[in-house]
Amino acid sequence: MFEGTIWLWIGFNVFVLAMLALDLGVFHRKAHVISIKEATIWSVVWISMALLFNLGLYFFWDKISPASAYSNSEAALAFFTGYLLEKSLSVDNIFVFVLIFTFFAVPSIYQHRVLFWGIIGALIMRATLIAVGAVLLKEFHWIIYLFGGFLIFTGIRMALHRNEEMHPEKNPLVKLLRSIIPVTENYDGDKFFIRRAGKLMATPLFLVLLLVESTDLIFAVDSIPAIFAVTNDTFIIYTSNVFAILGLRSLYFLLAGVVDKFYYLKLGLSVVLVFVGIKMMMVDIYKIPVGLSLGAIFIIIAISIAASLWRAKRLIK
Repeated sequence: MFEGTIWLWIGFNVFVLAMLALDLGVFHRKAHVISIKEATIWSVVWISMALLFNLGLYFFWDKISPASAYSNSEAALAFFTGYLLEKSLSVDNIFVFVLIFTFFAVPSIYQHRVLFWGIIGALIMRATLIAVGAVLLKEFHWIIYLFGGFLIFTGIRMALHRNEEMHPEKNPLVKLLRSIIPVTENYDGDKFFIRRAGKLMATPLFLVLLLVESTDLIFAVDSIPAIFAVTNDTFIIYTSNVFAILGLRSLYFLLAGVVDKFYYLKLGLSVVLVFVGIKMMMVDIYKIPVGLSLGAIFIIIAISIAASLWRAKRLIK
């Protein structure tokens, strides 16, 4: 199930853990408001790392995964397509994160801490879903049609309900937590839990973290089947997901203030999901080339962004 050597998997995960430790332990040891400049720098860093990794696959794939059916160029193209797909779909998370942070009035200085631990949970959940998805597709090929149908349904639903309001206070996990442990009325620094009069209590910041984690789980259920339409190589699927998720925090701080201007982006993402779903449904009839999928995804996202910016410009006038 897991392409590549065990050392390849270990090495990549050690690299990810080292980068996360460097992020939290060095660059963000002290809580502070993330500026646009800092968010831009980190966005460039994460995207550059993904592209360098992509370049490494192009030159060394045949050496790090000699048993793979992919050539070096095919592996690199599959990674880039998967990365672009996951990066695009992760933007939808940002819309929800903005709403959650606004609803709970989370101070800007504590938002990075929530997103950091949210990313840790997201990486674990996505690794689990990828492993489960790979096993299911290997043992039961017909499940690919369920994945495809689910993506088409999700895409259509996203298009029809893209302006639907979200109500964080109605989230079942929030209600469950409140029934298990008392929650303080106010924030207490960047703490998730505190003790008052010897009694353990959760802070609203933990509620926010719980919502962020549950939101990513919902989005992962959409995005993981989508990337299986691009490639069935678990290492490429996992690494493209990881790089997309690692850059999500910096992308949030970069776009949070202007995300409302991307009016047609959700519509574009819904079209991407429908396209990917159709590709999965057609897999035994005609396998759409990865290069064509990359071009289609890029064009759809580019058109939705351009249309959104055009609309924002017209509204200003």
